[in-house]
Amino acid sequence: MTVRRLGLFGGTFDPPHFGHVAALKAAAHTGRFDIIEVTVAGDPYQKSATGLVHPAASRLAMARAAFEGLDLVRVSDREIRREGPSYTIDTVYELLEDVEDVDLILGADLVGRIDSWHDSDTLRTLVAVGVVPRPGGSMEVPDGWESYEIPMDPVDLSSTFIREIPNSPENLRDYVPEEVIPLYESFQR
Repeated sequence: MTVRRLGLFGGTFDPPHFGHVAALKAAAHTGRFDIIEVTVAGDPYQKSATGLVHPAASRLAMARAAFEGLDLVRVSDREIRREGPSYTIDTVYELLEDVEDVDLILGADLVGRIDSWHDSDTLRTLVAVGVVPRPGGSMEVPDGWESYEIPMDPVDLSSTFIREIPNSPENLRDYVPEEVIPLYESFQR
């Protein structure tokens, strides 16, 4: 299959949750993409300094469990295989070797900080940004970025919240896909 337009949905996914699933389904439903690549950050440089991030292999296993059955979605370990911090710009360059267009798919809670990303001045010339609504997030993208809204009902959920609740299947069932629960529990021990 020839891929013309790819949606890039990157993140730490620690753990992946129903908000991520809803965003991926909404992005697939737009008809804009031939494929959506979920890219798990190997070294999420803006988070890893805190030391609170599960190992990349664990996060990849959870992402595969959560997302691989979704339409148009493939889960990638490309940032895990690359040494050093995971920079979106490097991933976009790699993807553009094989596809015509790459759009970033970002939550409204993150889009306001996109100018702080590594080499954002170049990144803005390479991608468009599909913004997924999030409660409390602004749909406004910084100046200079081509953007559009991915319509969906906002999901008020974060990985941080899930990490803070007591870890039991009963607590997790409302927040993460069933396939993720045993993996997440095993990584918490």
